[in-house]
Amino acid sequence: MSLTLRFHLDDLSGEPTRALITRHLAGMHANSPPESVHAFDIDKLRQPGVTFWSAWFGEEIAGCGALKRLDAWRGELKSMRVADAFLGRGVGRAMLEHLIAEARKRGMRSLWLETGSSAAFTPALRLYESAGFVRCGPFDGYTDDPFSVFMTREL
Repeated sequence: MSLTLRFHLDDLSGEPTRALITRHLAGMHANSPPESVHAFDIDKLRQPGVTFWSAWFGEEIAGCGALKRLDAWRGELKSMRVADAFLGRGVGRAMLEHLIAEARKRGMRSLWLETGSSAAFTPALRLYESAGFVRCGPFDGYTDDPFSVFMTREL
């Protein structure tokens, strides 16, 4: 089923957005030890250099994602999450395509990401690989961690 999504620059003040970020953080903590959770909370998503979008289907939040500028040419994907009711319906891919397009508009030449390595992250890893991301080593202050997978893609 194809969904028509509306992407919204989000200030993280609305309850549906805050609930989705809370769900995202809970999922990260359920599947990785605390020292291996690099997901941003609401305050970090509001810091300079980070832009956050929510995706909406009608009046329902379907997903979210953020783009963090690492430097003039590189960006990092943060807080990619699909609302449980929309899993498997293409929302993750649509958000990823949106973030890639935004990174290109901002003149970025590459995107980077960190995600988990446990089985719970297999759908995310498959999505990123299918979009041309390849595994790499730690970047921008991250360190080797058996609970992390690092990926990058040229734009």
